Amino acid sequence: MAVSSLSIIEFFDAIPAAPIQYITHVNGVELCMLRADLNHPMIMGNKLYKLKYNLLQAAEPGCDGLVTFGGAFSNHLVAVAAAGDLFGFETWAFVRGDELVHKKLNPTLQFAKEHGMQLSFVTRAEYRNKASLLDVVDKKKYYVVPEGGTNALAVKGVGEMLHAACRDFDFIATAVGTGGTCAGLLAASDAHQKIIGVSVLKGATYLLEEMAQYASLDNLEFVQDYHFGGYGKFNKELIKFVQEFHSQHKVWLEPIYTGKMMYGVYEMLQESKFPSGSKVLVVHTGGLQVNQSIVYD
Repeated sequence: MAVSSLSIIEFFDAIPAAPIQYITHVNGVELCMLRADLNHPMIMGNKLYKLKYNLLQAAEPGCDGLVTFGGAFSNHLVAVAAAGDLFGFETWAFVRGDELVHKKLNPTLQFAKEHGMQLSFVTRAEYRNKASLLDVVDKKKYYVVPEGGTNALAVKGVGEMLHAACRDFDFIATAVGTGGTCAGLLAASDAHQKIIGVSVLKGATYLLEEMAQYASLDNLEFVQDYHFGGYGKFNKELIKFVQEFHSQHKVWLEPIYTGKMMYGVYEMLQESKFPSGSKVLVVHTGGLQVNQSIVYD
């Protein structure tokens, strides 16, 4: 049975605008947070917006399945599995790392499996050649959602995070992984606003070319100083920062994306990188399923 696009539209129409939480004043600069992490407990933060128009696109031709790609700790796989369970899509993921076949599923993959996702573990070489992996997929049944969820439809959805109250800010900061969220914010922001993209990857200059496919980069400041060694890497200093941030503001971050972004913004504030009197909005993109024990214990 094909999934109803009407049920998807009704679901998203009921999602309230993300609240804006005051965080602090530093060197004459007001810092606030867009709490997109509160939009849904499982399809959390930017992932919800990235999936919106992809889900509608999938429902239009009557596909009843979603196929995608991700690593062992992918927020994207969690979101796709949860969305499939919620709306009635079958879900299938090619997971990077064939060695995982013989290991106990981590909480991320266990969640995906429990929500109905078929997991196919492939070698890293196979994973790099995604077109070949898709040769075994029935395209009439399965709609392909790209790795990380980033495409033109995702960029369109992400832009909808910026509601009217967000227009009052001079700077909007976000973590950058695939670049889709940053591109969406660039495309939807006002001319007076600068987007601060804090890369969580080492050597991520190539993402500028990726983002330029979807939005002008004129108002982008791309920051590459807070990756902590690369994707998925962090240290005790970052974990301490995440824990202290929660203690002070009652907001959980995680060390893969939002923790690095917030750490970077705090350092930029301390170094007076923002003009006095300006207002900075950081986007909490969710991702709290990642390495929760590291953060919470």
